[in-house]
Amino acid sequence: MRQVLQNLKNGDVELAEVPCPRLKAGHLLIRTTRTLISAGTERMLLDFGKANYLNKARQQPEKVKQVLHKIQTDGLVATVNAVRTKLDQPMAMGYCNVGVVIGVGDGVAGYKIGDRVVSNGNHAEVVVVPKNLCAPIPEGVADEDAAFTVLGAIALQGVRLAVPTLGESFAVFGLGLVGLLTVQLLRVSGARVIGFDFDEERVALAKHYGAEAICLAGGADPVQAGVTFSRQGGIDGVLVTAATSSDELMHQAAQMCRKRARIILTGVTGLHLQRADFYEKEITFQVSCSYGPGRYDNSYEEEGRDYPIGFVRWTEQRNFCAVLDLLAEGRLDTGALISKRFAFDQVGEAYSALGERRAIGILLEYPQPENVKASAQLLERTVDVHQAVPTDQADVLAIIGAGAFTYNMVLPKLSRCGGRLKWICSSKGQSGTIAARKYGIEKSTTDIEQILADDEVKALVVTTRNNTHARFIIEGLRRGKHVFVEKPLCLNAAELADIEAVVQSFPTDQAPVLMVGYNRRFAPLVQPIKQFLSQRTAPLSLSFTCNAGHLPADDWNHDPEVGGGRILAEACHFMDLMQFLTGAAITGVAAMKQQLEGPDLEDNVVLSLTFSDGSIGNINYFAGGHKSFPKERLEVFTGGGVISLNNFRELRGYGIRGFANRKSGLDKGHQAEFQAFSAAIRGESPAPIPFKQLVNTSRASFAAQTAMREQSVVKLDE
Repeated sequence: MRQVLQNLKNGDVELAEVPCPRLKAGHLLIRTTRTLISAGTERMLLDFGKANYLNKARQQPEKVKQVLHKIQTDGLVATVNAVRTKLDQPMAMGYCNVGVVIGVGDGVAGYKIGDRVVSNGNHAEVVVVPKNLCAPIPEGVADEDAAFTVLGAIALQGVRLAVPTLGESFAVFGLGLVGLLTVQLLRVSGARVIGFDFDEERVALAKHYGAEAICLAGGADPVQAGVTFSRQGGIDGVLVTAATSSDELMHQAAQMCRKRARIILTGVTGLHLQRADFYEKEITFQVSCSYGPGRYDNSYEEEGRDYPIGFVRWTEQRNFCAVLDLLAEGRLDTGALISKRFAFDQVGEAYSALGERRAIGILLEYPQPENVKASAQLLERTVDVHQAVPTDQADVLAIIGAGAFTYNMVLPKLSRCGGRLKWICSSKGQSGTIAARKYGIEKSTTDIEQILADDEVKALVVTTRNNTHARFIIEGLRRGKHVFVEKPLCLNAAELADIEAVVQSFPTDQAPVLMVGYNRRFAPLVQPIKQFLSQRTAPLSLSFTCNAGHLPADDWNHDPEVGGGRILAEACHFMDLMQFLTGAAITGVAAMKQQLEGPDLEDNVVLSLTFSDGSIGNINYFAGGHKSFPKERLEVFTGGGVISLNNFRELRGYGIRGFANRKSGLDKGHQAEFQAFSAAIRGESPAPIPFKQLVNTSRASFAAQTAMREQSVVKLDE
């Protein structure tokens, strides 16, 4: 199937061949018939992509601050590479989709194959969308009218926040798609409406929809016009749907308002507000969030947990349905909003038309399969990206997972190791295909079974979410494939026992290589520490501080069922590093966690470890710090001296004769770990990390969770 992608580096838009997405529980698989190009959002993305680096920075000043902090902690070279990689990764375009249901995921009720639905799916021939971001289309509503539903919901949410009542006067700044839909919704609510724009045709459309409208291109004063429209009493409310960097618009909006009026921002505008404008009149100002309640709430959107209607009357899905009802009743007119129609094959021309000032609604019309063969091609879950290079080499690899970490860190390192990258698997297909094109991977798929059944594949590289690690490890090992998995190994003792059982089912020293991405032990500045400590005669005292940074409470890493929590999923890195440096197993874990108001995220924790050789270690894992402070710092106290490793960039010895201080660029060992894994699967060296150490680190991680929750010391079986 084909999908629209845009390169943020240069603004180019293309129609890319990608695998059909995989149907997931709680989702619908939809064959697209129409999509609407958003003249606001998508034009803004086009302009951003075509801008040079300086103008890109000017458009996103908050990103510039993040880059400056990253330079301080990670160095200039690492930061520049990260920015270039991010901009070089194309993004999927579009969020106004209409189509026909061709697959219903587990746990989805109220839909059947053949139903027409709207969704916030991308510009693609087939999309997979969570059930709460879909809505059924009523009989009598044409597909091209239904394509305006998502933008209509954005307008409707703004109107709901403004709370118009019968007879009130409202102003709308910006008469693009959302603005003109807002005008109609305000009129339906019984409000009197005045609209402002710099385009005569849009002003004419607003008048067509029953508003008084004024073109500002001739120098008209919107404040005076608004006050006059309100019969000198002042406007009751203003909805700003325009996109401008100017602060003047918000000043004008406030100036025309009566006391205690409402201003709602649905668009994008400068927000250096003048206090006197709002203070003297006690004006209420609010920013509207997209389609409505539920937006950006993972539990609602991805997990399908609806809000009770008695407490949240209008969710984003219910707003979809309300817009569709208005369309069905003929109280919302979209016909006049359609500027042009293009076949999906003409997507380049469609986006060129978007650059025209007067373009409003641009529809893409999708070809429908005419026979069984065409349908099968549309649903093909594998695409060939690069020409195959058949070989008998041992390191034929398949990558499972194509998220940002895989694209930005794993694949750049893995591609330099000389192996044959045959497969990459992702759930929606687009991210895997983008990665395959950049890193020379032969095939992109959404079908994991094709990878597991491929006898040519000698090793799996698993970079999916943590709750899937154990399943892919076990499946891979059972089929005789080597497995590299990003940390953690697994999420609980039962999964660990299953992994151990599979490994032990192989004859001694004949099990496939199993490796976890504990890259810190492979870092170049860690190697001199290990070499120096190999001559020690006494136990060590180690301290590791991780300035972990804040993650929102709803981030999947905090979810005990998906991420397992940050201590289990990230502090395991530092446990492994200490185990590597001591050369001894962890025998006990004690923990204290900070007690904070609000949800307990368990990410401000002090862990104390004991080792079988008498060494002790302390891990300070803190989420309450600042990005300008180095993220990771290690101190090793030994033989009257101290070795300090600062953020894997600077190594210093204190009171240690002959120990050479070193500096380097940021290198946490990712390249070296993949080289070690590649050598092991080629039979050139043993497993880089002994299996018993992987097991010990996992058990220590489980013990850390128990210790911090019970405020106890947990002993590990040796």
